[in-house]
Amino acid sequence: MTDTVTHDYNDLVRDRLNRLCKPPGSLGDLESLTHRLCTTQQTLTPKTTPRRTVVFAADHGVTREGVTAWPSEVTASVVRLMQQQRTASGVFARALQCDYEVVDVGLLHPVESVSSSVQFINAAKRRGTGNLRCEPAMTEDDFDYVWQVGGRRAEAAANAGCHLVVGGEMGIGNTTSASCIVGLLADVDASLVVGRGAGIDDAGLVRKRSVVCDAIHRVRSLGDTDAKQVGRQVGGLEIVALAGFYARAADLGLTIVLDGFIATAAAILAESIFQGSAQRMIAGHCSAEPGHRAALSHLGLSPLLDLNFRLGEATGALAALPLIDLAAAMINDMATLDDLENP
Repeated sequence: MTDTVTHDYNDLVRDRLNRLCKPPGSLGDLESLTHRLCTTQQTLTPKTTPRRTVVFAADHGVTREGVTAWPSEVTASVVRLMQQQRTASGVFARALQCDYEVVDVGLLHPVESVSSSVQFINAAKRRGTGNLRCEPAMTEDDFDYVWQVGGRRAEAAANAGCHLVVGGEMGIGNTTSASCIVGLLADVDASLVVGRGAGIDDAGLVRKRSVVCDAIHRVRSLGDTDAKQVGRQVGGLEIVALAGFYARAADLGLTIVLDGFIATAAAILAESIFQGSAQRMIAGHCSAEPGHRAALSHLGLSPLLDLNFRLGEATGALAALPLIDLAAAMINDMATLDDLENP
């Protein structure tokens, strides 16, 4: 959207909010959220249902560097539970009446589909990534493929009538990949962007910082690399798929609710390749990962919640949905000052 159109539309939304039956600004940040929701959909009557959560899953070669407290086998184990909607994000999605699907884009250990209400899609072409510390995580063909997988899932959500989408990820070791992406594309120092992920100890944190610094130095030594090459060098298959999901969802005019640090790294990748994607995004929360707030700031986004989450899987974004529902209800259903004058 052009700056002129955005400016004109901002005025329309602001006028509508000020005409609601309340003192202007009296609902504080909820009014700011309502404004953001309206502008993501370019309407004064935004919708938050139907909605869908899509979780992309893959494994990372960098785990052999000791950057995580968990082995790669855990990724597949969690995905099996996701299919039964028994992980946190699955439980949250069911409670909030949000469609839920899981997409394998690179598990080392493939899992079979089980009979459940969750759509499980095996879209893996490559099983796991290379070790980003010393080699490209994926080929250019791998990047293009998983980006398109993500785009097709956004198209499927739009074709199902969804107005709002949430993207999630599952992949042991993926905070290391996300740290590299944010460090390179948002120019954030590795010492500030690397956190404990799923709970590594002090020695593990030192190793992780060293790995991220080595990877960033390796990529920078390649010369002038664009965002796609950054994704290819240090991205995860699930992170690139999520970025493709965001970019296509934005292109289709869907509201995107961002999750935590890894999802925001994917959002930075999406915005860097498909500029304007961030205009369709709402930041659901700020995670406990130290680089998340800097990543959100790079996109010009402020989080709705700060609940000290560090889980991923789309949990923080889902936790924000009730607030987004309230924002929609306020502008869609509240009486206006005109109703006071003409009861």
